[in-house]
Amino acid sequence: MARSLNGFLVLLLFVSICEAASLFQPISDSHRSAAVELFTPDHGSFKSLEETYEALRVFEVLGIEKKPDVTTTACRSISETVGLSSSTPKDLFYALKANSLAKCKINEKTSQGIVTRLNAAVSSASLLLDFHYSVGGLVLIKDQSSKDDVHLADADGVFRSVKAFSQSDGRWRYSSNNPESSAFAAGIALETLAGIISLASSELEQSLTSTLKNDISKLFDSIEKYDDGALYFDDKFVDGREYQGPVSTTSSVVRGLTAFAAVTAGSLNLPGDKILGLAKFFLGIGVPGDAKDFFNQIDSLACLESNRVSIPLILSLPSTVLSLTKKNSLQVRVSTVLGSNAPPLTVKLVGAFSSGLKDASLVENQELKFDAETGLHILNDLPKSIDVGSYTFVFEVVLHEPEHEEIYVTGSQTKVSLFVTGLIKIEIAELTVLDSDLGSIETQKKLDLAGQDAVSLAANHLQKLRLSFQLTTPRGRSFKPHQALLKLRHESNIEHIFVVGNSGKHFEIVVNFLGLVEKFFYLSGRYDIELTVGDAVMENSLLRAIGHIELDLPEPPEKAPRPPLQPVDPYSRYGPKAEITHIFRAPEKRPPMELSLAFLGLTILPLLGFLIGLLRLGVNLKKFPTKAVPATFAILFHVGIGAVLLLYVLFWLKLNLFQTLKLLGFFGVFLLFVGHRILSHLATTSAKLKSA
Repeated sequence: MARSLNGFLVLLLFVSICEAASLFQPISDSHRSAAVELFTPDHGSFKSLEETYEALRVFEVLGIEKKPDVTTTACRSISETVGLSSSTPKDLFYALKANSLAKCKINEKTSQGIVTRLNAAVSSASLLLDFHYSVGGLVLIKDQSSKDDVHLADADGVFRSVKAFSQSDGRWRYSSNNPESSAFAAGIALETLAGIISLASSELEQSLTSTLKNDISKLFDSIEKYDDGALYFDDKFVDGREYQGPVSTTSSVVRGLTAFAAVTAGSLNLPGDKILGLAKFFLGIGVPGDAKDFFNQIDSLACLESNRVSIPLILSLPSTVLSLTKKNSLQVRVSTVLGSNAPPLTVKLVGAFSSGLKDASLVENQELKFDAETGLHILNDLPKSIDVGSYTFVFEVVLHEPEHEEIYVTGSQTKVSLFVTGLIKIEIAELTVLDSDLGSIETQKKLDLAGQDAVSLAANHLQKLRLSFQLTTPRGRSFKPHQALLKLRHESNIEHIFVVGNSGKHFEIVVNFLGLVEKFFYLSGRYDIELTVGDAVMENSLLRAIGHIELDLPEPPEKAPRPPLQPVDPYSRYGPKAEITHIFRAPEKRPPMELSLAFLGLTILPLLGFLIGLLRLGVNLKKFPTKAVPATFAILFHVGIGAVLLLYVLFWLKLNLFQTLKLLGFFGVFLLFVGHRILSHLATTSAKLKSA
C-alpha cells in the first residue's frame, strides 16, 4: 500500500505538471544546451551545406558563443560548390545560404557566373522546387553582392508561372502534372514569390499580390488547432514525397508568410490570434530531439520575432506552484518568443477559478506590480479567497502605447493552471476501542500524527475500532484530500483497507469487527494500523504506522472462507541461492619421522638387491641400439621410466592423488609409444640374426 500511495502522489504531481504544461515558455537556456549537442560537426565539418546553414542559423538566433568553429571548412566547401559548373541550383542555393552566415569571400567573376546560371535555371524551370532554388539563390546573391543589378528579366511572367501551381483552397502543387496539393508547398511558393517581388526591376501588378493575399487567407482557413490554442498545418502523403510532419509543414508556411509580408505593402488581413497560435505551437513542442525539427522551430520563431504581420508576446510564469506556507508571490513574465523584453504593458489578474467548479471568480480585477530589475510582474500577497488547491488563473495583458497594438499581439486573455500548496493542520486525532452494544468507550488513545509515537490496543469481535481527526487548511477552512485511508495488516501480511469519510473538517471511520469476521478470515492476532492522508497540494502528506491492535476473533466454522494465498516473492524463488562451500576432510595425523625413515630404508632395500643382482648376473649394454633413431627411442624409454620413479617420489613428498594420476597418464602414453618402437626394433634385429 505504501507503494500505491507513493505512486498515486507521483501521478498527481505528474498530472499537475502536464496541466500546467499548456503554459507556453519562451526559448530558454535548455534550448541553447540542446543546440550544442544536436549540431555537433563530424571531424570539423557537417555532412552537407544544408546542415551547415541550419547549424549556423541556430547558433546565430540563440546567440550561442561557445559553438563549434566550422567557418574554415564551410568556406572551403562553399568555394568548391560555387566554383563547380556541375553544381545544381539546389547546391548553389544552400551554398549561398551558408555563406550568408559564414561570410566567406566570393569574387565578382564567380558571383556573375552564379547569376547567369541561376537566371538560366529560372527560364527553364518547370517545377515549384526549381523556381524556389533558382529564385532563392538570386535573392541571396543580391543580398551578398555589392551590385544592385541582380534582377529577373521577366519577373511578371515568372510570378505567373509560379502562381499557376496554386489551388483554390490556398494550398499549392509541386508540379502542374500532379493534382495533389500541400501546405508545405504553399510555404515554399510564398517564399519564392517574395523573392520574385524583391528581384523585380519594377513594381508588379497590384492584382497579382491581391490574389495572393486571398490565397493566404484561404490557406489559414484550413489551419488545425489544439485545445491549448496552438495552431498548426499538416499534410497528407503528397506526390510520393516523404511525409513532412506538422513541424516542417508549419515552419514552411511561417517562413513563406513572413518573407512575403516583408516585401509587400499593406496588411495581410490575418488575425493576430492566428500568428499567436503559430507561436504557441512551436513553443509547445518543447526542446525537439531531432536536429531538423529543432532548426525548424528556432528558425520559425525567429521569423515570428520580427515579422511585419504581428509580433506575438508570450505570457509565462517562472513557477506554477505557489506555497502559502512559504508565502510565495505570484510572478508573471511577458516577453517575445525568443525571450526578448516586451514593450511597456500592464498585466492584470482578472479571474481565478477553482478547478472543476464553475463558481464565480474568487478574485477581483487586480493589477500586478512591474519590477524593472527582474522584468517580472508581481503580486506579492495572494487574495484571502485563494486557499490550497488547484486553480485556473486568467490574465490580461494591456499595452500602454496604442501604436504597439498594431505591431504586437497578446491574445485576449491567457488561462494558466496554477497550484497552491500548504501545510495542512492535523488535529484532534484519536484511536478508540468501543463496545459494540452500548457504544461506550473501552479504550481511547490520543495520536500525534506529526510525531513517530505508536499506540497499542486490544479488542475482540464484539467491539469496534474508531479513528477520527480533523484537517484544516492554512486559511482555516476544511480540507478534503484525494486519499484518506486506514489499513489493517495482519501478521500473515493479509491487508484490509478502509476509506475514511468526512463531514467538513471532521474525518471519522468506525470498523465493526463483528460484521467483518469473515472478511478478516477469523484470523486473530496482531494487526498493524497504518494511516494514509495524501494530496498533491498537501505539503505534509503522510503515510505512517500509528500503532497496532491485538484482535481476538472466534474460531472459524468448517465452511468459513480461507485466507488467500500470499504471493511468493519471485526474488526468493528465482534469485541467487546461498553459496555452497565444500569442506575437505582434515588430513590424518602422520607417524613420527623416525618411523617413516625406517620404512623408507626398508623400501630401498629391494632396489639395492636389484642392483646387486644385476651386477652378479653381468649386465651389459651389448644389445643397446647403435643406430640414431632406435638409440633415441631407447634413451627416451629409460628416461620415461626414470620420470615415473621420480613421480612416485613427488607423490610421497608433495603431490596429491589427482595430480599424480594426471601426470602418470601422460607418462604412460609416452612410455607405451617409445617402448613399442624400441621393442619392435629389438624383435626385428633378433629375427634377422636367427635367419642368418
